[in-house]
Amino acid sequence: MHESVTVHAVKAYNQLGALMPASTSDALHEFIAIAEHGQVSAAADELRVSQPTLSRRLRRLEASLGAALFDRRGHRLELTAAGRILLDHARRASAELDTARRRIADLANPALGTVRLGFLHSFGSWLVPRLIREFRATEPRVAFTLAQDAASTITDRVLDGTLDLGIVSPRPHATGVAWTQLIEQQLALAVPDEHPLAARQAVDLAEVAAEPFITMHQGYGMRRILEEHCATAGFRPRITFETSELLTIAGMVAAGLGVALMPIEQHPLLPEGLVQVPLAGARATRDVGLVRSAAAPLPPAARAFHEFVIARPGQTEKLSSPRGW
Repeated sequence: MHESVTVHAVKAYNQLGALMPASTSDALHEFIAIAEHGQVSAAADELRVSQPTLSRRLRRLEASLGAALFDRRGHRLELTAAGRILLDHARRASAELDTARRRIADLANPALGTVRLGFLHSFGSWLVPRLIREFRATEPRVAFTLAQDAASTITDRVLDGTLDLGIVSPRPHATGVAWTQLIEQQLALAVPDEHPLAARQAVDLAEVAAEPFITMHQGYGMRRILEEHCATAGFRPRITFETSELLTIAGMVAAGLGVALMPIEQHPLLPEGLVQVPLAGARATRDVGLVRSAAAPLPPAARAFHEFVIARPGQTEKLSSPRGW
């Protein structure tokens, strides 16, 4: 069943190629680059071709499809309705072909494969480097392509096949995701050191219902965790600042601009003046886990890494170091 999905995607790709210039793969790759940059010149720099050459290829592509793909607005290119349709299909077809190429290469030598791994920014300084170092001690020739983003984005990319695996928190609500829990992190209320609660041993979130909160943007795991815990405590948080980095949240809290819900950390870059008061309650933790698509088989290198991570002896003790973020 899974093989047929890839076969159908490649057939669709080839059918699309019948409408396009001879090098379909190159044409789609160039179109995607132009769409992402919004400029032919920037895309040409990335692709290392001349701007006139890329412009000619774009005109040829539009002529073969019989539709304009971009509207020219000054120095920017904006996708037309036809362009948006093509971009959606081009990305999926390109991802399928990339996966097919990697899987064929892995058949020859799984130890030379590449693992496409996505994870939250906060795991990039400790958890992910630790896992990769230990894995490469036994599989030194496996390469990694790394991506950092919000938990929801990482999960979406695992489901659409552009990533093999993701390390996220909390457990996604999305269907079609296979989840393996790795660790739990204790949650804390982050406050400035002069805050009345800074000397407490534990705090109930309801005690700060009237305080301004600093948190992550929508789509990030800690934003969902904050909203769920506040709902359990019976209030809706008054959010005054949003960001995409936990260290930025820590700095804003230390500056006295609000309070925040964070995993307990002793990260060396945490600012002076920040106090983390453990959150009271039996479920005052966040789950950190490994996600993959439940429907698609993993390529050999990614499967080897997945099996290594979930089989590590004493993984919880090793990964939940108080120095880790």
